[in-house]
Amino acid sequence: MAAEAYGGTVRAIQADQDAPPAIRRAGSGALPTIRRATILGTLATAALLGVVSATAGLGVAGWIAGLATGSAATALIVTARMRSDQPAMFPADWVTLTRALLIAGVAGLVADSFGRPVSTTALVTLSTVALVLDAVDGQVARRTGTATPLGGRIDMETDAFLILLLSIVVSQDYGGWVLAIGAARYALLLAGWLIPWLAAPLPPRYWGKVVAAVTGIVLTVAASGLLDRRAGMIAVAAVMLLLAESFGRAVIWLYRTGAGPRTRRVLRLAITVLSVVLVWGVLVLPDRALQFTPAAFARIPVEGLVLVAIAVVLPAWPRRIVAAVAGILFALLTLVKILNIVFYAEIGRPFNPVFGWVDIGPAVGVVRDTIGPTRTNIALAALWLGVILLVGAIAAATVHITTVAARHRRATVRGLAALTAVWALCAGLSLQLVPGSPVASTSTVGLAVAQVRDTQAALRDARRFDQTIHGSDPEASVPASDLLTGLRGKDVIIAFVESYGRVAVQGTSFSPGVDAVLRQSTASLARAGWSARSAWLTSPSFGGISQLAHSTLQSGLWVNTEQRYAELVTSQRFTLSDAFNKAGWRTVNDSPEDDVAWPPGTQFYHYDQLYDRRNVGYRGPTFSYASMPDQYILAAFQRLELGPGHKPVMAEIDLVSSHYPWAPLPAMVPWSKVGNGSVFDPMPARGETRLSILGSATKERQGFGKSIQYSLRALTSWVTELNDPNLVLILLGDEQPATPISSVGASHEVVISIIARDPSVFRRIASWRWQDGLLPGPSAPLEGMAAFRNQFLGAFSTASSHAASADGPAVPEPSR
Repeated sequence: MAAEAYGGTVRAIQADQDAPPAIRRAGSGALPTIRRATILGTLATAALLGVVSATAGLGVAGWIAGLATGSAATALIVTARMRSDQPAMFPADWVTLTRALLIAGVAGLVADSFGRPVSTTALVTLSTVALVLDAVDGQVARRTGTATPLGGRIDMETDAFLILLLSIVVSQDYGGWVLAIGAARYALLLAGWLIPWLAAPLPPRYWGKVVAAVTGIVLTVAASGLLDRRAGMIAVAAVMLLLAESFGRAVIWLYRTGAGPRTRRVLRLAITVLSVVLVWGVLVLPDRALQFTPAAFARIPVEGLVLVAIAVVLPAWPRRIVAAVAGILFALLTLVKILNIVFYAEIGRPFNPVFGWVDIGPAVGVVRDTIGPTRTNIALAALWLGVILLVGAIAAATVHITTVAARHRRATVRGLAALTAVWALCAGLSLQLVPGSPVASTSTVGLAVAQVRDTQAALRDARRFDQTIHGSDPEASVPASDLLTGLRGKDVIIAFVESYGRVAVQGTSFSPGVDAVLRQSTASLARAGWSARSAWLTSPSFGGISQLAHSTLQSGLWVNTEQRYAELVTSQRFTLSDAFNKAGWRTVNDSPEDDVAWPPGTQFYHYDQLYDRRNVGYRGPTFSYASMPDQYILAAFQRLELGPGHKPVMAEIDLVSSHYPWAPLPAMVPWSKVGNGSVFDPMPARGETRLSILGSATKERQGFGKSIQYSLRALTSWVTELNDPNLVLILLGDEQPATPISSVGASHEVVISIIARDPSVFRRIASWRWQDGLLPGPSAPLEGMAAFRNQFLGAFSTASSHAASADGPAVPEPSR
């Protein structure tokens, strides 16, 4: 029964390849020998388990599993030999029986591992000896002339069971996917019962033996813990691919030699149907998640009709070339659709063929910071493998469809004519089962045209933006003596709160809790003598890539792509930090998630000091994405920059406790207890974990709401704790959070508030008509984030150009 798919049996292979002497017949003492094997097998199993129990420990579950395995293995070997045409225990059978008993010890340890830690040394030792004996029994069978097909079958089943046990052990650390390695043999066995031709014997194959040996060795090494997790997972994944190739080749051989005409017809029909479904599906596949409905796939793709029409008129070789090219194009456009789905969900806009690639790097960085480099690298490897398989499958399906269409030309022409007529009728009637999804589909052609136009637009935008950032900037020419005179002597802090958008405060399940915190904070600030004004800004980013919002606010330009950001930070554009620096402030950036040098900080923003996770003295745990809690960031900033007699400071502080994945979250502690952050050590174990909320939209929304509440409490309580009458705090969000926190199609609007104790600050911005308090209402003023720089400099400087930025938004601002 497809035995060689697992490497076959060493004995059977060597018997076939090395042509051993004729098999010796069993003598008269064969049956008593078989009976002795039964007794010895049972006793040896108990003895082995006793040794394992005494040296490594073995629980009740381990004893039961071990005894059951040893007894079953002994019974199967003895029964098989008694019913065979050679009812005897040959020398190689004794070696195989010994291997089976060692594997019984492994089974006992594996059964125990579900309830308690077991000895890795004992597990690896038993497995290693069993693997070594796998080669010995083949040598014994060859030298004694006792190699038989039955012996090979028993040997193979022993290998398969050991691999199953080892895959169970490794899966406890690497994940359930490893179980597919151990289950492969038994899946083929079950398939053989259902499909008779899969149960036919396979010829010996040396490569199969190599794959089986490598599988056992790699799983044993992985179970030993000698490899680090990433290397181990890569090795196990490689073994899985080798095993898939071995089983696949075996199934193909069985099909070619054993499948009947009916089976072949059914399989050809199934392949054709699957090919049509795949190509049809990718041609009508929507590129936005909200369009995924059954009606979206109940459409007729014009691209498929054209492909089939070409197939029935072209000769064989041109047809194959056209089909292959079309298949690759369909596959590439399918990848663009998938990228669009992800981009719309995560950053609120489609993938752009020119600058969209630059957005992928930061996204990978966020994932790496969230789940760790090892899991990220594994996910990327799996993703690339999936892309390769998808492209190959679509191209192969396209070629197959055209081949079948050409082979059955008459039937194809009739069907094509009928579908074309239906397509034309639906197009003429503009028939749509759901809005935005016409039955007469041209979506793939439309996507290709859109990609070309987007490429052209992106190239034009790059030229226009380059002209803007290198053009004149009136704000840069304002004399230092006139800059920011309304804020002289004050510490000005721009605090970005991650994902603090409109959904945090309006119209969601978690907004009432955030609103309550804002009202309480407004009241506590007022009691301490502080006032606040709030409004809305339209952010250039959505769901991520916070540096776009930071640079837009500071530069007065609409920086909505990574391409624009890269161009901006290599320019000499006048920023808010430049203005404060020119006017005599000390300028600081505090970005606690950075752990490497950040050249734009000094070369573009010209900060005097950069703080990150390496130089703020934090010795506590990480929380969610954040390397340290917001409370510590603020306390450390106060300690490092706001000591007695300090020079006025302008700082941008990035608070990321409200960054995805929102678990675990810190809690507030008394400010006097913050210290070096070790006070936070017990907190990660008290709440949700990243994995416990992953995939649960309800838990993610709850976690997001709590994280925003925490960040706001930290900021506002820090203001009252610091009690610096010269502090001016500009508190704002960088972008709206991605789905499922924000609904599909949510705006880019974020909250902005100014908190100060000096009434003159608010007199200077009275014309802005911002609303009192920290919670802006629906009717509060809305401005583009790019307008803030000029508006701010105009309000607090003695003289200002008051010039609007020469560069307008790259995308339309949302209307109110």
